Amino acid sequence: MIGPVMVGPSSSHTAGACRLALLARHLLGEKPKRVEFGLHGSFAKTGAGHGTHLALVAGVLGLSPDDERLKESFALAEREGLEVAFKEVELGDVHPNTVRMVLEGEKEHLTVTGSSLGGGLVRIFDLEGFEVRITGQAPTLVVKNVDTPGVVARVARILADDEVNIAHLTVSRKKRGGEAMMSLEVDRPLSEIPLLYLQSLSYILWVRQLPPV
Repeated sequence: MIGPVMVGPSSSHTAGACRLALLARHLLGEKPKRVEFGLHGSFAKTGAGHGTHLALVAGVLGLSPDDERLKESFALAEREGLEVAFKEVELGDVHPNTVRMVLEGEKEHLTVTGSSLGGGLVRIFDLEGFEVRITGQAPTLVVKNVDTPGVVARVARILADDEVNIAHLTVSRKKRGGEAMMSLEVDRPLSEIPLLYLQSLSYILWVRQLPPV
């Protein structure tokens, strides 16, 4: 297999780690001030030798896996005033290359958990305790909303009216009538005006539109 274009040495521990952290930065929606990385399994045991720590910091800084500055990410973080911390965690029955990222910005605070699956492929599966599916392979719309009848249909209608096709949809809620989350991988990003309209709806709490990474 010809792997991703990257700064090595590992497609899973370096490129994949960078992509996970880059997606987390897009989900935060602003420049992070502090990030704590909880490393699970192989990420915790062998990550240092594979550049995982460098790659995670690079991704949070907004760097892609093929950016030559990846190996300087600690120095870049210090210059930008980004505080980073690492610890080993046990996340249960998940992929061994898994990281839980707690990001803090000026306005937002997010907990994002995802796995590097090999060959540079990744999947974020937990966002603030909600089940999601974010792979970074396609434009992705993430919507946090009040759990009320018709919300999924309304969001789908807005996308359809903008001629945006849904490739994959995940919906999750913590309790009936509480908060819910949906992640939609789509064929192209939602246009600006429909996106603003979606954000203005009273039962929509939070929207992020993520580019492929």
